[in-house]
Amino acid sequence: MSGSADRLPRLLALVPYLMSHPGAQLGEVAEVFGLSEKQLIDDLQLVWMCGLPGHTPGDLIDVSWDGGEILIDNADTIARPLRLGIDEASALLVALRMLGAMPELAEVPGDALPRVVAKLERAAGEGAAAVSSQVAVDVDATPDALLRVREGLTSRRRLSLRYYVPGRDEVTPREVDPMRLVVVDGRTYLECWCYRAEAMRLFRLDRMLGVEVLDVAADPPAEAEPIDVAQGVFRPSPTDELVELEVTAAGRWVAEYYPCEQVTELGEGRLRVALRARDEDWLLKLALRLGDTGRVVSPTALADRVREEAERALSRYAHRS
Repeated sequence: MSGSADRLPRLLALVPYLMSHPGAQLGEVAEVFGLSEKQLIDDLQLVWMCGLPGHTPGDLIDVSWDGGEILIDNADTIARPLRLGIDEASALLVALRMLGAMPELAEVPGDALPRVVAKLERAAGEGAAAVSSQVAVDVDATPDALLRVREGLTSRRRLSLRYYVPGRDEVTPREVDPMRLVVVDGRTYLECWCYRAEAMRLFRLDRMLGVEVLDVAADPPAEAEPIDVAQGVFRPSPTDELVELEVTAAGRWVAEYYPCEQVTELGEGRLRVALRARDEDWLLKLALRLGDTGRVVSPTALADRVREEAERALSRYAHRS
């Protein structure tokens, strides 16, 4: 790790480690923290200049590493490791529960994972334990699809997919070079290079109707870079059509679920939102899903199409009655 943002938490962990391992060797500690011995010595020199306000010799941490043996003193105030916050502990617990839901671990003997979860809950306190008790994780994929995807990842082989595209209500064949599994907003995705799109793509595992591991080595091109999913999977392009919706208080979830270019309060809980999307069929389904909790303001062509689809659906009900 490098940089002040990485170095501070490392130093806060390093001091308690050295306090609990008196006489530890430079090489041993460097290996534990994933550092070179030179990087570790740089950290120790910084620790040597830290301490309580006053900055007299009696206030500063005393550390030495003569002969490769690290000795530290006068650091009792930070001798205990930092305690995980509820959000941090909860994130770890969810990840551990998701790991436990993987089919590959279903037949692994022993209770190591449950013991780790229990220990983490005890260490994090009652708040995290309360959150954990309300968390249940299901991997949203068929066991067969998940196993084959993971087989392709571990063996670095190309995959053949039958993938359902809800926006077009069709199943498309894909050949992809798998790169990693990611979880975004509770959904599991395969990040891969798609030869049909000739670009990086994310495919939801629960929409894979068939997965086959091919006898071809995965060989994504140099331009296959990981996708930034920090802001979610839905990433509209500036060239996509701009759509304006007005939603009631019951439809405000649109502004929370999708990236909007503009959100305007209209009073009484109503919103006007502007968002972009390249798939008009997806927009149509979104508008129909909103029902009487929202309406399309613009473009007028989309508003007309929504009206026609709604009237067609109503006519079918009328015909049945």
